[in-house]
Amino acid sequence: MSIVTKSIVNADAEARYLSPGELERIKGFISSGGSRLRIAQVLTESRERIIKEAGDALFKSRPDVVAPGGNAYGEEMTATCLRDLDYYLRLVTYGIVAGDVAPIEEIGLVGVKEMYKSLGTPIEAVAQGIREMKNIAFSLMSGEDAGEAASYFDYVVGGLL
Repeated sequence: MSIVTKSIVNADAEARYLSPGELERIKGFISSGGSRLRIAQVLTESRERIIKEAGDALFKSRPDVVAPGGNAYGEEMTATCLRDLDYYLRLVTYGIVAGDVAPIEEIGLVGVKEMYKSLGTPIEAVAQGIREMKNIAFSLMSGEDAGEAASYFDYVVGGLL
């Protein structure tokens, strides 16, 4: 839920107008909209590069994942791993656009630990893949934009571990 929606819901629940503080937070949210959209656009337009390079880095640092018996062993399972990374990158863009982690939590993290555990997937490897995406994404952004995006990547990693 965005700060705008939260503020309105809270004010309405108390049958009051938005407070000066709430209006100021909404103003800040709106003024940061351009940068949040710019970040989401960079991630979206570069997604293939980010996923490929993150996958390469993950598989290099975790050869056990792609070795026989590993969860990403073989072409089909490697593609599944990269598909998961793409999914998490998409969730990060949703959070950035919303300016809130709620879409990440509601769409993508509920039950994920249990799912990976039941599949025998090493959750730390998935988290490492997301960290790799973060590093690659940051190389495509200004320091300020990278700083804005960091908490969303970190939120996903935290939700997995």
